[in-house]
Amino acid sequence: MITATVPEVARKQRRCVNMLRRGVRAVLGVMAVSLLSGCADDAPVVQRPEYARADAVPQLRRLSFGVHPLHNPGRLMALYGPIVEALNEALPDVVIRLEASRDYADYERKLRERTLDLALPNPYQTVSVAAPAYRVFGKVSGDEDFHGLILRRRDSPIRQPLDLRGATFSCPARTAVAACMLPLLHLREAGLDVARQLDVRTVGSQESSILNVARGLVDAGATWPPPWRAFQKDYPGLAAQLEVAWVTDNLPNNSLMARADLEPELVERVAQFLFGLAATEEGRRLLVNAEIAGFEPATDARYAPVQAMLARYAELIGPIGP
Repeated sequence: MITATVPEVARKQRRCVNMLRRGVRAVLGVMAVSLLSGCADDAPVVQRPEYARADAVPQLRRLSFGVHPLHNPGRLMALYGPIVEALNEALPDVVIRLEASRDYADYERKLRERTLDLALPNPYQTVSVAAPAYRVFGKVSGDEDFHGLILRRRDSPIRQPLDLRGATFSCPARTAVAACMLPLLHLREAGLDVARQLDVRTVGSQESSILNVARGLVDAGATWPPPWRAFQKDYPGLAAQLEVAWVTDNLPNNSLMARADLEPELVERVAQFLFGLAATEEGRRLLVNAEIAGFEPATDARYAPVQAMLARYAELIGPIGP
């Protein structure tokens, strides 16, 4: 084994220390040049972030838009969500949030408590729940589509309304106008005492009402055209087992309402956007996705026929129950 002498080791250590010193001086020299170059007149100026005071940042107006349970919450968001997104783009100074509800009772509670800024209620909710805290500024177009459908299975022995004596009958909620009130009134005017001779079961949603009939859980059930069309598209096999037994009269379609204390200028901007959707290709695409014809101007007076229907319903069937 070869070993180095003490003087040789010392010389090597000194060389290493000198090399280290030269390296440190070189690095410091480069840093100094870089720092000095930053002091030149033509050197770029480093921009530091500027922070605005919190009270100087404009606050966006936040509004809620509640649509009554036309469908289950997931489907409702898929249909109306894109319209609300487009509305937010058109009104950059506000943020509008689409709000779904568990069921009709939950939605009507929100109307009574005035927690919604904008609303799309059904005709009964328009005249009996939302008024006078809300005012009508528009409605869904296509009143010819606002009627009830009474469904039965194709193999059902039920062929006339009186065949439903003692039968079971599904609907989303007692306050669903097209999908419960109009069908029950239709059956009552045909001679069936629906208060005593029909077991009416409220099942929470349009889809549930149709499914109850399809699966044989009830003898017949009610819905209205948009969810029936959607059901035929989504569940063609089950839909093929059903048929429309009776169609009711029409009423004015669902309304557009604004809380009475909302600024008229803001409501007008929302209204003009919604009324104009049918005039553009993109707007028509959004309406097709939502399965509606469009929106049109309206006032509270447009819903006078609903008041007449409710009076007739109370006379023949009784007060609106849960």
